[in-house]
Amino acid sequence: MSDIEAIRSRFQADIDTASDLSSLDAIRVSALGKKGEISMMMRGLGKMSPEEKTVMGPALNGLKNDVAALVDIRKTALENEALDAALASEMMDMSLPVSRKNGTLHPVQQVMEEMAVIFSDMGFSVAEGPDIEDDFHNFTALNFPPGHPARDMHDTFFMVPDSDGQQKVLRTHTSPVQIRTMMSQKPPIRIIAPGRTYRCDSDQTHTPMFHQVEGLVIGEDIHMGHLKGCLMDFVSAFFETDVDVRFRPHHFPFTEPSAEMDVRYERDGASIKIGQGNDWMEILGCGMVHPNVLTACGINPDVYQGFAFGMGVDRLAMLKYGMPDLRDMFAGDPRWLGHYGFSPLVQASLESGLS
Repeated sequence: MSDIEAIRSRFQADIDTASDLSSLDAIRVSALGKKGEISMMMRGLGKMSPEEKTVMGPALNGLKNDVAALVDIRKTALENEALDAALASEMMDMSLPVSRKNGTLHPVQQVMEEMAVIFSDMGFSVAEGPDIEDDFHNFTALNFPPGHPARDMHDTFFMVPDSDGQQKVLRTHTSPVQIRTMMSQKPPIRIIAPGRTYRCDSDQTHTPMFHQVEGLVIGEDIHMGHLKGCLMDFVSAFFETDVDVRFRPHHFPFTEPSAEMDVRYERDGASIKIGQGNDWMEILGCGMVHPNVLTACGINPDVYQGFAFGMGVDRLAMLKYGMPDLRDMFAGDPRWLGHYGFSPLVQASLESGLS
């Protein structure tokens, strides 16, 4: 029995002085492992007489349990010491200033919101449609004849034909939204259709993907004067100043008569000032909806007339906020967005100002 007490004392001293978890585990193995000292002593019980087993059995089991308990206690203590040391060395100084960058609203989104505010005040609602369109909605219903240049491969992104042989396209304008609206709603109609459009073009003022806002008004007794008044009010509200405009005859398959609207501007170095000067810049296309388009949508052109217009959101953003290169809008550079972006907490309104 005195030997057992000596063994207990020896292992307790070793366990108490273990400096880390690895040395503690080595002590555990030397005592309680498969070939450990205490494990070998317990194996020797089979060679003892029944009287000796009665005495040594409980004593060895008690030694085993005591050593295992001492190992667990020391292990917990070492783990807590390691945690305290890590917390002390990795402590964060909460008095240091926080490095935080606020997010900004992309100029395209800002301009879309400004346009939505203006046209909403005129009674327009917002309509949306799919980016992938079929030939009917993107071309045929809009009075594009077969062989029209806009159908050529160099202008349009065509999809792989489906099982029926139908070849869909990435929409080249948001005009298909007008077609879908006229086919699903009865006049009067007054909508704007903002969204992404796609064409095979890329330079300083063109990108393969860009944004448009188109407008459509259908009703009885609608005429060109309504179109001109609507767009004149829009550009003055958008540029937040009085703007001189002019309308030039043009041709679009889906409108007749058709026109392009120019605004007066002046170039001052690298900047452009809208509303002054002696030069003119085209900013949008417009016209009275062609009777063939109304007929394709199931609307009687002898009863209803209307007008439509379309403009590039990205180019309007460039003109209003002085961005020289359209491609920068899609480059994903946070420095550019930090310079040209807008606060997401300030909502555009006609009362407090659009920008």
